[in-house]
Amino acid sequence: MPLLDLFFTMLMFFLLFLWIYLVIMTLMDVFRSDDLGGGAKALWVILIIILPLLGVLLYLIVRGRSMQERAQKDAATYEKAQRDYIRQAAGETSAADEIAKLAQLRDSGAITEAEYEQGKAKLLA
Repeated sequence: MPLLDLFFTMLMFFLLFLWIYLVIMTLMDVFRSDDLGGGAKALWVILIIILPLLGVLLYLIVRGRSMQERAQKDAATYEKAQRDYIRQAAGETSAADEIAKLAQLRDSGAITEAEYEQGKAKLLA
């Protein structure tokens, strides 16, 4: 097999996977879209299945911008949920809460005034 044929085969293989990815992402966006009704979603799916090249290109032309906006909104929602979960799992508290705990320890005699000031400075830094 000549080297050029190998490169051409690899290119065709890559383009096939790129095409499959594009069709799947388009179909996912059709179903994820909140502003489309059931009938409109059905029409887009039928168009993409019957005439895939035309259907995908039309969808990208007509709804490409909102496709990007939905993806960004979903990513921001996912990131916020992940941050909230990490904060909840880690038991993150604010600096004011930690300073209040240090003050309670100082008042109860568990730590000295110097240790309190050192901890407070570390929290405020």
